[in-house]
Amino acid sequence: MKIIDLLKSTDKTLFSFELLPPLKGGNIDAIYSAIDPLMEFNPINVNITYHQQEVVYKKLPSGLLQKKTIRKRPGTVAISAAIKYRYPSLEVVPHLICGGFTKSETEYALIDLHFLGIKNLLILRGDPPKTQRLFTPEPEGHAFAIDLVRQIINLNHGKYQDEELQNTTATDFSVGVAGYPEKHFEAPNMEADLKTLKEKVDAGADYIVTQMFYDNRKYYDFVDKCRNMGIMVPIVPGLKPITRMNDLRLLPLVFHIDIPEELAGELRKCKTDQEAFDIGTAWTIQQSLELKAHGVPALHYFTIGISENIRQICSKVF
Repeated sequence: MKIIDLLKSTDKTLFSFELLPPLKGGNIDAIYSAIDPLMEFNPINVNITYHQQEVVYKKLPSGLLQKKTIRKRPGTVAISAAIKYRYPSLEVVPHLICGGFTKSETEYALIDLHFLGIKNLLILRGDPPKTQRLFTPEPEGHAFAIDLVRQIINLNHGKYQDEELQNTTATDFSVGVAGYPEKHFEAPNMEADLKTLKEKVDAGADYIVTQMFYDNRKYYDFVDKCRNMGIMVPIVPGLKPITRMNDLRLLPLVFHIDIPEELAGELRKCKTDQEAFDIGTAWTIQQSLELKAHGVPALHYFTIGISENIRQICSKVF
């Protein structure tokens, strides 16, 4: 079933979460062990993230540098198939990104997902590799998420890259996109960021999942601004429980978000990661209860492969 239909067909707050694929050399059991404890809370979907491959340079004995492309995690198609096979009631939402793929490679991935019966996608431009400061698309790839949205919507109308194809089959994908309550860090201002988001919705995106935030007022203000801009699709808040002391420094640095002083002050008192884990879990429980009371369509949790804190949160919220 499509996520947008699930969001529209209920008046209660739904539950979903996101996982990282296991590192290369790992196995699918890591995914199953993260999903199994959460199934009792009836999640509507699990999102599978994807990160662009990286280019590294290895110094040879001759002194020359050898360029090498590294993909640290398996692709989402195989993992999506494995999850769909093991958990028939759980919708799988693979992330598709622009970085590292040509339009044709993207089309082949979409065809594979269509053959698997997967109907839901979350579309992102994706971050540049760690070795690059700015995002650079492939020569025959997409520069922006909206271009990828348009390709998928075209495929939903039976329009493939090869325009000479006859009797093409239209796909039936539902598209989610990302929203940023505290602004995407590359956007010059919030208004420009909202205009970009509206373009993606106007192009065919069905719903929005937000970047993490730790002050619910950020989400409420963001939704109000979206509605004033004419963005009327469901907006699902994304939440990431803090799990380590270092999150106090790393999350603002990596994700360009604020941590409220009330939470930051408690984290500064922590002597161990377990203390930070407990504080992060308690904070997310309170965030979730307030958001649920506010009537949000769903709560989406970024697990980063850890599900024990999500299980604790869900036991108090759902």
